[in-house]
Amino acid sequence: MAPSTPVRHAWRVLTGLLAITGVLFGINALGVYAFQASSWTPDLALDLQGGTQIILAAQTTDGANPDADQLQQAVSIIRQRVDASGVGEADVATEGGRNIVVQIPGQADEATRERIQSSAQLQLRAVLYTGSPATSFVGQDGQNTPYPTPDPSLPSTPTASPTNGSDLSWVTPALQAQFLSYDCANPTNNPAQAPADQPLITCSDDGSVKYILGPVELDGTDISNATNGQEQNTGQWAVNLVFNDQGTQKFSEISQRLYGAQAPLNQFAFVLDGSVLSAPSMNGIIVDGRPSITGSFTQETSKALADQLKYGALPLSFTVVSSDTVSATLGSQQLQVGFIAGLIGLGLVAIYSLIVYRALGTVIIASLGVMAVLTYVTLCILAWRMGFRLSLAGVAGLIVTIGFTADSFIVYFERIRDELRDGKSITAAVEDGWSRAKRTIYISKSINILAAIVLYILADATVKGFAFTLGLTTAIDILIFILFTHPVMQLLARTRFFGSGHPLSGMDPEALGAVYRGRAQFRAPAATAVSGRANRSRGEAQRRQTIAERKRAELAAAQSNTRPTKEGDD
Repeated sequence: MAPSTPVRHAWRVLTGLLAITGVLFGINALGVYAFQASSWTPDLALDLQGGTQIILAAQTTDGANPDADQLQQAVSIIRQRVDASGVGEADVATEGGRNIVVQIPGQADEATRERIQSSAQLQLRAVLYTGSPATSFVGQDGQNTPYPTPDPSLPSTPTASPTNGSDLSWVTPALQAQFLSYDCANPTNNPAQAPADQPLITCSDDGSVKYILGPVELDGTDISNATNGQEQNTGQWAVNLVFNDQGTQKFSEISQRLYGAQAPLNQFAFVLDGSVLSAPSMNGIIVDGRPSITGSFTQETSKALADQLKYGALPLSFTVVSSDTVSATLGSQQLQVGFIAGLIGLGLVAIYSLIVYRALGTVIIASLGVMAVLTYVTLCILAWRMGFRLSLAGVAGLIVTIGFTADSFIVYFERIRDELRDGKSITAAVEDGWSRAKRTIYISKSINILAAIVLYILADATVKGFAFTLGLTTAIDILIFILFTHPVMQLLARTRFFGSGHPLSGMDPEALGAVYRGRAQFRAPAATAVSGRANRSRGEAQRRQTIAERKRAELAAAQSNTRPTKEGDD
């Protein structure tokens, strides 16, 4: 097998870059045409596109404003729920003393609305009694007769103190009468506001079953994690819960009590905002704290519920005050200004590169162009797969990266020029310059990425877009530097124009002052050069010499001009 030459290596690397570009475009094309979930333009954030605004009002039993800490906790949980749905650059903030304003870029789908609007106050209660949701019965006359309104004189206090959540002593005559007349379809019934230490009359979420449940024995704060998945045996979608240590101990005691009991006392209801999601039978003693909720779930609804429960129960109940579409706060004009600023930055970098590096500057321009293509298609893919949306802060991150990217090329090209000044050939200077420059570039880019990560973690949501695009483009910059800039230089160094050191190539050894001729030998400045070009080249060479090189050159010139004197000569 023939050894790899720089030319072969360069072509292989460039082919790999072309393959990566093709894969990225293929992935996005798959999302556009096959799944119809992506597009050929990055999604814009709320400040550039507008979106949906939902205002939630906190509900308290006495009508007073909620505690500020509870409101902030609710804001944090709602923000986590929105982020879990893949929505980027959402804005969640308090308004007044009891409202929470949620602003989402674009149109919010029903699943996202459900995540936001549901208070997800999960309660786990033992089932005491079940029945039909009917509020009437057929009397002896054959007529359908409504159940009477409960008599206020009926006993409402248990005759014996209940010993646990499954004790039937909770079911008093008054509670039984209320159960019979309870209407699941009556909107005035609000089981979510029922006291936690008292039994509850409620219905399943689809209104098909009516329940009497015992007091709350576990709640959402006892849950440490929740995921969705399909049951291996039935294929049904389920929500899998993981309790914390305290919840695991409680649920173990509950499962031991319910296991083997007669129906419906062997059932345990998962109650979300007062409605029974599922009331499965206890089919075994669960001591590991990992039960699952099954029911009429789909993949989407099970994931939505799992996300709600995973990020905890809201400390307050909320009602939706309004849900409206809002216009962009900055709009297309600001986006246009941002792109103009980016183009101006690119233009200035291009002009500087051509002036300082002459034709070599075209490599910088081409590298920036390749980087722009990869960044653009990556943003499109991230909008599809991660819900990333480009905000004005993100646009600022892209603009700032232009300067950081130019730094990489300048370091590399200056290293090449240093090698040329040491008298090396252009092909050797490209390879040795690469070896010396890449370490410096890797270190500087690693610091940039680390700064972006820290900024993304610690900064406010409005700055996260800047940190994300800064880190992303810095990583792409390293990729371009390895897969495009260096291979292109390896190929250009073997062309006649660049390889011969043409004055316009930016790699003219004479113009750069290549004074080094061999080991411990330096070339003296040409004293006989009379042309203007030679004088300019010598002047530039002298300016670019290091102090050590200048002193050595002066010493060599002085020694060559000194003649040894013979004894007796006057």
